Amino acid sequence: MIEERIMIGLVVERRRLESAWAEAHGTTYAWRPAAVFPVAPDVAAWTPLGSSPLGTRYYAGAYDIHLYSTETANYRDNLETERPRLWVVLRPEGAEPPVEVAAVTADPAEGEAQTEAGTNTVETIDMPVEIAAEIARFIAAHHVERPMLKRKRDRAGYDERWRPGEGPQPDGKGRRDRSGGDT
Repeated sequence: MIEERIMIGLVVERRRLESAWAEAHGTTYAWRPAAVFPVAPDVAAWTPLGSSPLGTRYYAGAYDIHLYSTETANYRDNLETERPRLWVVLRPEGAEPPVEVAAVTADPAEGEAQTEAGTNTVETIDMPVEIAAEIARFIAAHHVERPMLKRKRDRAGYDERWRPGEGPQPDGKGRRDRSGGDT
């Protein structure tokens, strides 16, 4: 398997939440990706970039997008959409900064899989054209069409212990014996 990395710069935004739910759960802010720089700037991570009444933006730092030759079909499907996306996974951390950037990926399947942790925030953001071009180059160099293999299920054997008519009955009268009477 061939692996390449694309380093990007990530900007995240902290927005104040104003709802009864947020107050009841002690959640005062929501974090989400705001922008991606195709080239990571020489700026310290978690540098504030500016504030507005809606929230504050921070340069979260430089992160790698990992590209794997076995996942080129997923990258290709992403690039063929009207708006290619990057998936950014943010994880609550409890310290300063209160979120950790767990992953940035161009693979839709990997992005979706990250939602299963329950505590992760997974958001998509538009993919810059420079990153899309790098991913397209990677696909052109390493994509191998793999045939779809339909797996055949094993036929379950007939369980000799089970006989039609035995077991709990819909009328709740228990099991019937072989003669048809209740036991």
